[in-house]
Amino acid sequence: MPAFIHHVATGNPPHRYDNTVIRDRMKRWIPGARAARLIDMVYRRSGIETRHSATGDFARDDGELFRLDAEGRFVSPPTGRRNAAYGPAARVLAADVARRAIAGSPGLRPEQVTHVVFATCTGFVNPGPDYHIVRELGLRPDVQRYTVGFMGCYAAFPALRMAADICEADSSAVVLVVCLELCTLHVQVGDDPESITSNSLFADGAAATVVSSRPPGDGRPFYRIKGFRSALVPSSEEHMAWTVGDHGFDMVLSSYVPDLIGKNVRGMLDDALGSHGLAAAQVGEWAVHPGGRAILDEVQSAMGLPADALEASRNVLRDYGNMSSPTVLFVLKRLMERPAPRPVTTCAVAFGPGLTVETAVLERVGVPAPALAGTLHGTDA
Repeated sequence: MPAFIHHVATGNPPHRYDNTVIRDRMKRWIPGARAARLIDMVYRRSGIETRHSATGDFARDDGELFRLDAEGRFVSPPTGRRNAAYGPAARVLAADVARRAIAGSPGLRPEQVTHVVFATCTGFVNPGPDYHIVRELGLRPDVQRYTVGFMGCYAAFPALRMAADICEADSSAVVLVVCLELCTLHVQVGDDPESITSNSLFADGAAATVVSSRPPGDGRPFYRIKGFRSALVPSSEEHMAWTVGDHGFDMVLSSYVPDLIGKNVRGMLDDALGSHGLAAAQVGEWAVHPGGRAILDEVQSAMGLPADALEASRNVLRDYGNMSSPTVLFVLKRLMERPAPRPVTTCAVAFGPGLTVETAVLERVGVPAPALAGTLHGTDA
């Protein structure tokens, strides 16, 4: 019995920044003409216009977490202080997107949820957001809870795969999947190109969806899950990594990552699609994790996609930046809200530490344009 993605709800912390504001803050925190030139270049090429953060410190000098000392030097807070900021912000955001994901799934009520799968890599706290989702949404106390931890940008797919496996094994299961990341709590201020590039990309956000084997109704769009595929890019482990340091989580993001993806993604996606009897030409739309503008360019070139094929991914990158694990769900939501009078094969792809490439093959079942406006909530994005 197939599993279905009934609805996708998305959300962000309250602090919204124009990318030029964060750029100028970085230039203030990292002194020197060479660093300023590099920051200007990297931010100009990022493809990002706005981002959200759980902290308001990017707009002030006397921040609660990030600040300058009396001599004008940046003070890097220890990991404990950064993690302490994660707990309360994650609790509020997780409950919000979870509540809206259930509300946007007609015929499903909170008390019907049997499992919660929570994915994150940017904070550790217990009881965690998964616990507070159960309490604050009035879920049954015997709900089974699982955390997909520290997998990075591709974690939405292992979380969805777990949900689909549960639903295929138990037709009565209703699984709530929540991906939440507060990447900006781990800003590493330095003049090396890797730190500057990471700071120019990452942002905060969350997304939630409900997965079950119950066929969706009420004329609303949904995804039918066809399957998943995992792959590892050869000889790439040192080019993308995510470790816990004394002053936050340290991100290794090599400038070679886009090239590695470009050289390997065609074969990996051909294998993933071939396992479902499909070729790339049969894919109607692409939901590619916008890890950065260069990554999207490489995927588009390697797959020979038309100019507008990754429009949804590029628009999410422009409006939100790279939010790690929830980002690809933001893309799937944008595609879900497009009119689709016929089912469309959707290939969703995400990349993460390793380099790991995760692929999901979905079938998007939409509704005609006249019906679309009356069936969707316009406030989820």
